[in-house]
Amino acid sequence: MTIRLLLVDDDPLVRAGLTFMLGGAEDIEIVGEAADGSQVPQAVDELKPDVVLMDIRMPVVDGLTATEELRARADAPEVVVLTTFHADEQVLRALRAGAAGFVLKDTPPAEIVAAVRRVAAGDPVLSPAVTQQLITHVAGAGGAEERKDRAQRRLGQLADREREVAVAVGRGCSNAEIAAELYMSVPTVKTHVSRVLAKLDLNNRVQIALLAHDAGLLDGTGDVG
Repeated sequence: MTIRLLLVDDDPLVRAGLTFMLGGAEDIEIVGEAADGSQVPQAVDELKPDVVLMDIRMPVVDGLTATEELRARADAPEVVVLTTFHADEQVLRALRAGAAGFVLKDTPPAEIVAAVRRVAAGDPVLSPAVTQQLITHVAGAGGAEERKDRAQRRLGQLADREREVAVAVGRGCSNAEIAAELYMSVPTVKTHVSRVLAKLDLNNRVQIALLAHDAGLLDGTGDVG
């Protein structure tokens, strides 16, 4: 299957570089470009991309607003945020809005290609290291015990298998990695992840990771259930 990709960045040199990087992949077709978030809705309507590679910082409508508006649509393509920052509030806002992950602008070309493929296949682009950075950034200092108690109460709503999947998500594992580790199929993993999100009223896997971290389940200090 060919992955239809839309590039969104206000810098024409960046778009040209991405086109050069991604154009050589036989399974990726760059169907169009946009220079600002304001152009995204029309481009998506006309070009029907599977994945949008979205810059965060653009002058008229930024990538965050564009991502939020795009992911609110019933037929929304997946969004990968393109940024120069490893972990900041803007990245987190994009992930909360439903972006499937993010890549840094200085990421090696092969990794950007792999990221597009992973998102198109339904897996997030969040490595364990990146997940930990985001957790550390958001968790901050103070109120750790209160956060831990609150997180454990929420995770206590989950069945045992769902909790195991939540912990694996917290470690940054992909659906395929979770399936191999817990001896289940990838569709079953996706079902469990969907149930966790629904039961806990969460928007994405990063929020699952934050809860697992706050509950102490990633460092072995938590006891839920």
